[in-house]
Amino acid sequence: MKEFLKRKNIVISAKRYLIDALGAMAQGLFCTLLIGTILNTLGTQCHIGFLENPIYSNGTVSFTIGAAASAMAGPAMAAAIGYALQAPPLVLFSLIPVGYAANLMGQAGGPLAVLVIAILAAEFGKAVSKETKIDILVTPVVTILVGVGLSALIAAPIGKAAASLGKVIMWATDLQPLLMGIIVSSVVGIALTLPISSAAICAALALTGLAGGAAVAGCCAQMVGFAVLSFRENKWGGLVSQGLGTSMLQMPNIIRNPRVWIAPTLASAITGPLATCVFHLQMNGDAVASGMGTCGLVGPIGVYTGWVRDVADGAKNAITPMDWIGLVLICIVLPAVLTWGIGLVVRKLGWIKDGDLKLES
Repeated sequence: MKEFLKRKNIVISAKRYLIDALGAMAQGLFCTLLIGTILNTLGTQCHIGFLENPIYSNGTVSFTIGAAASAMAGPAMAAAIGYALQAPPLVLFSLIPVGYAANLMGQAGGPLAVLVIAILAAEFGKAVSKETKIDILVTPVVTILVGVGLSALIAAPIGKAAASLGKVIMWATDLQPLLMGIIVSSVVGIALTLPISSAAICAALALTGLAGGAAVAGCCAQMVGFAVLSFRENKWGGLVSQGLGTSMLQMPNIIRNPRVWIAPTLASAITGPLATCVFHLQMNGDAVASGMGTCGLVGPIGVYTGWVRDVADGAKNAITPMDWIGLVLICIVLPAVLTWGIGLVVRKLGWIKDGDLKLES
């Protein structure tokens, strides 16, 4: 069996499924649901005709460019997962209908359903790939039957479980914004810097509302925090690559000296409750944006799109100056100032030395 799995490149490991696949799934979500939402927001707010106007209508449903992109989230996630699992072409392409079915049947918790089902379907597809002379029939049939069959059986329960857990977190945050602001901000921020996908976790849990706002705060604290904290070592290139890219670049340094993580993590523990208790910052855009932080400014853009939705739905009267002040303070100013100040103390204690935060070339 070991030889067979090795020959088929089926690696059963936490890294393959919880790091590689989860990270790829987040990219699939980003390129469809999130980009689609951004395009729709640009179209409606800037009155850009080709983004605002439907490109197709069947009489019941109309699609803008953004809506068409968002509708493909399930297929994109599944294909991305297959790519991460190094699935052969016939398996990879067969995962497209699998992702559509799993995401549709999983409903609010669709991303988690896609993750589980696409992994299983991909591995079954890889197992039969090129084992028969009619591979072009057998491999797609097995992949699709396994994937869609599992979707019919377990997508809804997985989706409901994920959505329920997300609702519990959001309920607890509404009930105890101070404590949960600290916990959610710190945990999601740490997940963003670890080699796992905080965006995929937030999407799988459908994490929005105040909890989503706390998650945004934590992610921004890690990214902006590390960018500022390591400025003396990495200058402007490091500021941009971490502040607008990812704080995950610091993982090798964190492994060598875990104390470099103190300042950004403490900053997230401070900005989280400020977001929930003082500024009442809510993420009512797409849940995936809750775990993106300042990566391409997706987190703040997600908060803004949520404001736009709330105004359109009548849940919010208008976007106020205080909304903007809170967003800028929580996402950029406070993470930079707090991490810089805490970092000075940590450096003075000798816990961080010059060069400890230098990014690898």
